[in-house]
Amino acid sequence: MPKLWTETIDAHRAAVRDAVLKTTAALVAEHGLTSVTMSRIAKDSGIGRATLYKYFPDVESILLAWHERQIGHHLDHLVEVRDRTEGAGERLEAVLRAFALISHESRRHHDGGLAAFLHRDQQVTEAQRRLHGMIKDLLAEAVPTGDVRDDIAPDELAGYCLHALTAAGGLPATAAVHRLVTVTLAGLRPDPTGPALQDSTHPPHHQGHHSAHGHHPAGS
Repeated sequence: MPKLWTETIDAHRAAVRDAVLKTTAALVAEHGLTSVTMSRIAKDSGIGRATLYKYFPDVESILLAWHERQIGHHLDHLVEVRDRTEGAGERLEAVLRAFALISHESRRHHDGGLAAFLHRDQQVTEAQRRLHGMIKDLLAEAVPTGDVRDDIAPDELAGYCLHALTAAGGLPATAAVHRLVTVTLAGLRPDPTGPALQDSTHPPHHQGHHSAHGHHPAGS
């Protein structure tokens, strides 16, 4: 088969697939996960049902393919933000802010049923692993420059960042997202006046009769 013909067929298939993914995502966002059918997807995509079934067996497989593409786009965007930003502290802040905005936008466009369905996607686990590794490396790079505290391991701090900023999905506006990022970054910075955190497995001894519930280590 001539190369030009092959490329034309591949381009056509990619275009059909892209149209199906976009249409399905839009229909689910508008009507909810349980209201979308293959017939409706085919109609709104401008293709026949038989053609649609050649690409995907059901609605769930379409959504998983769409989600995989979204995850890929999000990770690529974070890598781009990281690579175009100079300075360890600035690079960390830029990536964390971009991640928080992604969390905000993604959750805002998902209904409860879709969010629960996508959360079971195995792609999420792999994406979280890659994202955790990226944030951990950025934190480690920012420790020698004094932008990040050195009394907690970067691996722990990465978990703190991701858990904190995932909450951006439930915030009402982008201004609140930026405030959340500011608070999260404050927890990462070293305290030049305070003592290092004590190992929780060896709590310090205090004189007097202080309530155990009234003491919180710095940074908690």
